[in-house]
Amino acid sequence: MFDYLPLIVFVAVMLSWLAFVILFATQKKPASAPTQKRENKSIIGIALQGAGYAIVWIVHRGFFSGIANLGDAAELALAIFTVLLAAASVWFCSAAVRALGKQWSLEARVLEGHKLITQGPYRIVRNPIYTGMLGMLIATGLAVSHWIGLVAGIIVFAIGTFVRVRSEEKLLRETFGNEWDEYARRVPAVVPFVI
Repeated sequence: MFDYLPLIVFVAVMLSWLAFVILFATQKKPASAPTQKRENKSIIGIALQGAGYAIVWIVHRGFFSGIANLGDAAELALAIFTVLLAAASVWFCSAAVRALGKQWSLEARVLEGHKLITQGPYRIVRNPIYTGMLGMLIATGLAVSHWIGLVAGIIVFAIGTFVRVRSEEKLLRETFGNEWDEYARRVPAVVPFVI
């Protein structure tokens, strides 16, 4: 069984990626309400996040091999963690997209009549889609990447996420003022329990 464990993890992570792609591909077009404000710097963040994913795929180890020489128990625990992380990441993104509804958009923008969403996964982190994306990056890295590629991918992704969060939250702070500041004091940006 342990000989097939990396293959099982790979298939589970790829199925999670399929669900992730279907989630975003089947979303209705973002609201057509007039955009009040837009922050174009977030495009740089998107590019860096994409580069983080590319690094994880490009700097890969031999397919269907473990990330390190581990004992059977540790290998099984890491496999279970990887599969659960991939599945939880897709679920978290899905819940965030549902909570945003028509306000969901790839670019950083505030629509006319925009509401501050603080329910669902937004009670746990301010940017749950990025949390889910980070989880997918880590799960993918654990399934296919060399550890150096995983570390480099996380660093580049984190820089891109920082750029996107700063851009988006600047717009939200300008729009919601004290309501936003209070929310930001209570809820961490991307990683749960880390303010």
